Amino acid sequence: MRKKYKGQLVPRFMIFLLGLLVMTFGVVLIIIANIGPSSWDVLHIGLYYRFGLTIGTWSILVGVAIVILSAILLKSFPPIGTFLNMLLVGIFIDMFLLLPFLQTPESYIGKIVMFLCGLIINGYGMGLYISAQLGAGPRDSLMLAITSITNWKVGPVRTTLEIVAVLIGWQLGGPLFWGTIVYSVLIGVTASFTLPQCQKLTDFILSKWHSHKQSQQIIEEYNRGV
Repeated sequence: MRKKYKGQLVPRFMIFLLGLLVMTFGVVLIIIANIGPSSWDVLHIGLYYRFGLTIGTWSILVGVAIVILSAILLKSFPPIGTFLNMLLVGIFIDMFLLLPFLQTPESYIGKIVMFLCGLIINGYGMGLYISAQLGAGPRDSLMLAITSITNWKVGPVRTTLEIVAVLIGWQLGGPLFWGTIVYSVLIGVTASFTLPQCQKLTDFILSKWHSHKQSQQIIEEYNRGV
């Protein structure tokens, strides 16, 4: 059972930030592999092709629209972590895409290897940021909003949102290849392994942090008594 955390905001934010960095690096590897990005990135890239700006900027703008829709459906604002996720992921996408050494491999085998590495890295990054319990991403927030007001199951809702994003992105000229389908199938399987591992790691880090803080308090109280 996953622990519920209260306080410990500093270490949780550090884990959250690291998770977003790792997750976004995986996303960018998948984009650069050029055999099919995730369904939402089909949309972001399609918007970039059609209207300019940057892929990261469109990730943020789409996130803003989704957060507003989620807030209307739930009649409440998402937690601060959702806004940070929306903003930082877009910034990190553009940051990683500017790295000169990240290039599409020439061989198809190289592209597949980069894609699979991106998938695994993306899964571990997702596990890290979720384990910090500072709020889900905007797209997950929309999924939860729809399920909460309709009582529909999470699976069909998530699948429907993914299909809608792909179709809109494809109509805008976004890259839809077999990798998009593989990602949609394997990301859930990957997350089922990475999420428990990352949660154990986070539990360990936060327990050590708590013990360290307690030890400091005991030492300070002792010194004051002396």
